[in-house]
Amino acid sequence: MKIHRCILLACVALTAISHASRDLSAAQKRPNIIFMFTDDHATHSMSCYGSKINKTPNLDRIANEGMLFENTFCTNSICGPSRAVILTGKHSHLNGFLQNGNKFDCGQQLFPKLLQKAGYQTAIVGKWHLGHGGVSDPQGFDYWEILQGQGPYYNPPMIKNGEKVNHVGYTTDIITDLALDWLKEERDDEKPFMLMFQHKAPHRNWQPSPKHLTMYDDVTIPEPDNLFDNYEGRGTAAHQQDMSIAKTMTASDLKLTPPRNLTPEQRAAWDAAYEPKNEEFRKANLEGKELIRWKYQRYIKDYLRCVASVDDNIGRMLEYLDETGLAENTVVIYSSDQGFYLGDHGWFDKRFMYEESYRMPFLVRWPGVTKPGSRSKELTSNLDFGETFLDIANVDIPSDMQGVSLKPLFDGSAPKNWRQSLYYHYYEFYEDRRSAHMVRRHCGVRTPRHKLIHFYNLDEWELYDLKNDPREMTSRYDDPAYAGVVEELKAELARLQNVYEVPDDSGSVSKSPPSLKPRPARPAQKKQPRNANRNKPANKKAAQK
Repeated sequence: MKIHRCILLACVALTAISHASRDLSAAQKRPNIIFMFTDDHATHSMSCYGSKINKTPNLDRIANEGMLFENTFCTNSICGPSRAVILTGKHSHLNGFLQNGNKFDCGQQLFPKLLQKAGYQTAIVGKWHLGHGGVSDPQGFDYWEILQGQGPYYNPPMIKNGEKVNHVGYTTDIITDLALDWLKEERDDEKPFMLMFQHKAPHRNWQPSPKHLTMYDDVTIPEPDNLFDNYEGRGTAAHQQDMSIAKTMTASDLKLTPPRNLTPEQRAAWDAAYEPKNEEFRKANLEGKELIRWKYQRYIKDYLRCVASVDDNIGRMLEYLDETGLAENTVVIYSSDQGFYLGDHGWFDKRFMYEESYRMPFLVRWPGVTKPGSRSKELTSNLDFGETFLDIANVDIPSDMQGVSLKPLFDGSAPKNWRQSLYYHYYEFYEDRRSAHMVRRHCGVRTPRHKLIHFYNLDEWELYDLKNDPREMTSRYDDPAYAGVVEELKAELARLQNVYEVPDDSGSVSKSPPSLKPRPARPAQKKQPRNANRNKPANKKAAQK
């Protein structure tokens, strides 16, 4: 009897060991995640998205070896708010960061914290742009080294786990060096990891690296067909903006004055590249459209030079993953906080809900999961990124996160009830003091074919038929032929605002937007398949319909 009991106990122990071994093996096989993120990188300056003005071979490699998302959009087209949305999975009015200059409360629920609790080692390197010090310091990361605010293109001071450190060199290269150093020297081989590797480029004022200072000098970049847009088909907001190549760009933007923080060696290389071109410009004494054309060429070449450095450094990361074998079990994701105007409508910058700044790049390479060279046309958003990271890691997604995991799209199919609309809201405008770029507050809804925008403090509406007018040159809001579309989209906009609990901001144009305290997180629910249109009033998933 004792012998049988011993055998039984031994079998139980062996079973427990077997289960534990399988659990450990499963944990070890959880994929690593590298999220590579830039600032203001427009899809139409990526050759995998069809750029006619530059080549991005390393970004193309991610697309060729994984999946390219054709219709990913931001919820609020400006740097800090986009990052806050990704970290929280909540719209700006709920995460408390509506505009640049706010201080982000990192005490709230963030997806990196949830990954940490699930056993992931986490790190963030590069641009943070959510404030720093106290509650705004990154939380949920085992290691962080971030730029102070926007950060310079050369010789950046950074904050490493709370301590200031100084670097000498080109910031895009330095951020990559730091990311690689963390992978090589501080990563725990026994844990899966999540690395957020975030560049400041190609943000204004587009300072190229020493390597690319003369790139494109011998070519003329094609102009967008609406470089000289007169906004005849648009409303007041398009006419009042202050983000035009013709009027808004400064001498610093145009490199007519050099950066002030260069080392003597950097300054010598800079002057050698720009001063001969600047002298030629001064002698030409350009006016009118010829001056605008010159400004466009100077701007777009510098922008693309910064993109080239980003692409070079993406290549460095991909090479390291290949060399170490990490590529086999690492999900590589590339995106940017929003798009950017590359002379489209005569503009630079972002903020508007028009396509060029509203659309985000989104590339995913997951060996064995994403089919090489595949594409997704479904409507997706930065609101979904945090949920996607959690789902990749097999971590429960809290019910109060407002986006949905994109993982179900990775195999090339989509749930039949995938969302058919997206909500947008931009807040940063004041009438009682000058606002950056003077873009009026607006909200809107986009479907696969149409876009309705409400400039609510102006009480003006715009409607675009994206099939017949992809450049958004003529609003159809007052066209009787679109009356039914207007009525339908107004109802959808109201529904989304209700589901997302959007406060009424229509009467607060002359003061700061409402500073709402982030809502406390509800407990995470047992993970289930998450469809984008599932009607769950408790967690607002109905808004994805």
